[in-house]
Amino acid sequence: VIHSYRHRYGLAAGDPRYQELEQRLAAQPVINVPTITLDGDCDGVIPATDGAAHAAKFSNRIAHRVITRAGHNLPQEAPEAFAAVVMELLR
Repeated sequence: VIHSYRHRYGLAAGDPRYQELEQRLAAQPVINVPTITLDGDCDGVIPATDGAAHAAKFSNRIAHRVITRAGHNLPQEAPEAFAAVVMELLR
């Protein structure tokens, strides 16, 4: 975990095996699959938003939802709500 944060903030080198993938991700291509973005309203890392700041990163965003009583790890903290959103996308 410590190395992950160091790498994220440019304080440590990444694994050379993933350099090409890192470069592709750094370009931040628009995500073009149907998407519902999520925030937890109890996230101690990143406060919940209306999703507008990241909307341009998705060409096929359907909606943004705020999950109540959930934090940063939505699949673990609110599995039913998370699964319901996944199922909505699969319909």
